[in-house]
Amino acid sequence: MKLTHQEFEALVVLALERLPKFFKKKMKNVDVVVEDRASGELLSGMGLQSPFQLLGLYQGIPLDRRGFYYGNVLPDKITLFQTPIESICRTKEEIEERVREVVIHEVGHYFGLSDERLRELERGE
Repeated sequence: MKLTHQEFEALVVLALERLPKFFKKKMKNVDVVVEDRASGELLSGMGLQSPFQLLGLYQGIPLDRRGFYYGNVLPDKITLFQTPIESICRTKEEIEERVREVVIHEVGHYFGLSDERLRELERGE
């Protein structure tokens, strides 16, 4: 299933709008962007081989690691990678659900949760 860039971005906006108000109020200075896929340089730096291994990425200083010195910084960045997400979905509904999951996962990183803790939460632990 393949969406236009605008259709995919609309799903990202919808996922962000559906976040609980508590989280939305706490999120400051964060850009959320859509890219086709991760660059070779980014993948190499993360020790990944294929752009299809990375659905989303949080880059920044997690909220729980910010001290009094934090200020006058560029926005944190959450990136969703459209082609890898679409490649594992058959329908627009599946893409919408996967986008929601990736947004929640990357927002979790913004709040300082590790991949391990996020997987536990996803399993209901």
